[in-house]
Amino acid sequence: MMDWFELNVVAILIGALLYAVYGGIYYTIMLGKKKDTQFKQTEGPLKYVVSIMIAFVSSFVVASFVQAAGAEGILSGLVVGLFIGIIITLVYLKNTMFGLVTKKAFYIAVGDHLIIFALLGMVHGVINGM
Repeated sequence: MMDWFELNVVAILIGALLYAVYGGIYYTIMLGKKKDTQFKQTEGPLKYVVSIMIAFVSSFVVASFVQAAGAEGILSGLVVGLFIGIIITLVYLKNTMFGLVTKKAFYIAVGDHLIIFALLGMVHGVINGM
């Protein structure tokens, strides 16, 4: 049974910070160079507030899966993170096949999610193993 009180709050905070910093860098590089007309960002600060909330929720979810899997260490955390990234990739793939997401957006989003969830898995695996 999952022991919710055993989740490491510091690891969740570190993971959320990592997610937010990485996302800012990744999307600045991927979308900032060109003003591609197919990608329209929403106006205002709400997107940043929601992004930070998603960073915390994502870090919490990864921490939960890492603990539930009993992953301890960088490699086992990486595996858990990659599984989460692969599931997200499959969802994006389905949406792309039905024309809801462009191929370019698919590659950008999938690259982001595979990398960040692998990193989050490693962070939580290492801290879970301490």
